[in-house]
Amino acid sequence: MAKFIVSLSPHAHGTDSVERNMYGVIIALVPALLVSFLYFGIGSAVVCCVSVAACVFFEWAITKYMLKRNPSITDGSAILTGLLLGFNLPSNLPLWIIIIGALVAIGIGKMTFGGLGCNPFNPALVGRCFLLVSFPAQMTSWPKVGNLGAYLDAETGATPLSLMKTAIKTGDPSYLEGLPDSLTMLLGNVPDGAGTIGEVCALALLVGLVYMLWRRIITWHIPVSIILTVFVFSGLLHLASPIYADPFSAILSGGLMLGAIFMATDYVTSPMTHNGQLIYGVCIGLLTVIIRNWGSYPEGMSFAILIMNAFTPLINTYVKPKRFGEVVKK
Repeated sequence: MAKFIVSLSPHAHGTDSVERNMYGVIIALVPALLVSFLYFGIGSAVVCCVSVAACVFFEWAITKYMLKRNPSITDGSAILTGLLLGFNLPSNLPLWIIIIGALVAIGIGKMTFGGLGCNPFNPALVGRCFLLVSFPAQMTSWPKVGNLGAYLDAETGATPLSLMKTAIKTGDPSYLEGLPDSLTMLLGNVPDGAGTIGEVCALALLVGLVYMLWRRIITWHIPVSIILTVFVFSGLLHLASPIYADPFSAILSGGLMLGAIFMATDYVTSPMTHNGQLIYGVCIGLLTVIIRNWGSYPEGMSFAILIMNAFTPLINTYVKPKRFGEVVKK
């Protein structure tokens, strides 16, 4: 005779699953991916395809032969990690460097800690920062928009962030005159070096944000708090001195939009509560502006997110909600 086990109420059924959310984020990345193909051509296609294929392979191999578990590459997490890693790379990066980045992202950033749901740091950013520290020359060589048929021999140029950093270092605000206007950076058609594959078009990333908010894959708290903090802090610096770029250039340049929308919102490495997410987002925004303006690297988004990933458990503890019926000791 079958036994029925009835648990205590309330009973709720949700349609969320790992697969649904992972593939939902991948769909949200499609507009930016298509724009990268339009601007970088074969280079973008090669880098993204190799990154995804390498991440999927390394997760399958490590899970099957080292962890002795059934591979779960169909859940979409490895594909998403590969796509995000590719989005954080220049479109002329050699294949062997991409493969090393994928191994670090999956092997060190994810599987070392036990796989999906156990990693304290965003795997794609672990891979990206490892490559940035290990291969700085290759990772800061930015192809110009329009080199559709070029890959390794693509013509390179200076990014808006490079111009901003030069203006600060030299104390000469005239370098900022070379910055593209806000509309150009919003659309991504930057004539000189545009940056990494995924950061090229802010508008495409914002379309992905709207889609994820509509599907309730993420909430507004992290991306809005990051973007607003960078806007306000950069605006104050711009008012204080002309060597600092205006706030619109600050939020539309570099990997700010990509990081705020797709990297910082990772479920595993971000706080669970809305208040915690606001604290997390504000701190990422502040760290990004600090590193950009006074650090050694022109971009600070990746480092800011990884630093705050480490603080996520502390934030969760600090803003942990009171249990129903709990008596608070004075």
